[in-house]
Amino acid sequence: MRIAIDYTSALRQGAGIGRYARELVDAILETPSPHNFVLMAAKAGLSEHWRHEQTRLSELAAAPEQLRFRGLPLTDNWVARLWQRLRVPLPAETITGRVDGFYSPDFVLPPLRSGTRALLTVHDLSFIRHPETFTPALQQYLQRAVPRSVARADFILADSIATHQDLVELLHVPVERVTVLYSGLAAGFQETPEADERVRLQARYGIGARPYILTVGTLQPRKNYIRLMQACDPLCASGELELVIAGKPAWLAEPILEAAAQRPTTRLLGFVADADLPALYRQATAFAFPSLYEGFGLPVIEAMACGTPVVGSAVSSIPEVVGDAGLLVDPLDVDGWRTALQRVCEDSALRAELRSRGLSHARQFSWARAAAQWLALIAEIA
Repeated sequence: MRIAIDYTSALRQGAGIGRYARELVDAILETPSPHNFVLMAAKAGLSEHWRHEQTRLSELAAAPEQLRFRGLPLTDNWVARLWQRLRVPLPAETITGRVDGFYSPDFVLPPLRSGTRALLTVHDLSFIRHPETFTPALQQYLQRAVPRSVARADFILADSIATHQDLVELLHVPVERVTVLYSGLAAGFQETPEADERVRLQARYGIGARPYILTVGTLQPRKNYIRLMQACDPLCASGELELVIAGKPAWLAEPILEAAAQRPTTRLLGFVADADLPALYRQATAFAFPSLYEGFGLPVIEAMACGTPVVGSAVSSIPEVVGDAGLLVDPLDVDGWRTALQRVCEDSALRAELRSRGLSHARQFSWARAAAQWLALIAEIA
């Protein structure tokens, strides 16, 4: 079969869904299958990066004829305007050529010709569960575009049981049309430190000279960073501990930036390259994930795989991902977060226990397993 994949998020987003799409597509290409693939991406302004990705991905494919690339001379914003806001009925096959199936890893589907089977990943329904954490324009866009795409999809992948339940409850998706496909771990996330990685972190990011609590994710309201800062204030008051936040500013980030600017022991690193993330996790005393809602929470298992004790929110998919390998706290309970993080930072026996549990738990998540599941589903659907 000939399968088209929308690679736009993988090309244009460094973190989050972009990482999900890159890792899953890499694993799909590395898994033997009888299928041919067409990767389609909105490449305007990223032509050199697009060429680099074509070279990299071609080396993963089993045979040259298994993989083709089709670029749109538009930005992702323009593609969203044309296909989702204006709903221009130009089918994706105009770009990809005839295909048996089409997969989107990023919430929405383009127009497709009759007979093309569609597979869609919906990572979460935070725009319904927590609309206050979005700009009105973004929330309204998602409220229109995502349910339309869900209704058109032949089958839907959810990142977690929690998202599966939200799709059934909130968008009334029949249970038989949705299944859970867990994310995996990239090879670099492991507990053995590299030589001089602490020195490298100090030189590149100015951290590591003193212990730090780490959190990773874009700066936006749903990540709940202001409450995390408040919880860490008494822990960092002596100046012997820092809170480090890795992630670039996204929508409604101004209050987070202002709160961090008022705290000399809170460090904002901005976007951190994938190559530096494992060292950042490994050198942290604890990893905090205080999000109000997540469809999965990839940083949780990345931290565990690097041997870092995890404290996560007791909501949405996070307990499912943490399992019994970390501590869970109500995301609204600032005192609860302070207490849990203080326990982890001060109790070496607890850190050792959580480290051991986390390393074992993280091994359950594999991109190779996710790719095998994806290929089985696409064969059944298309």
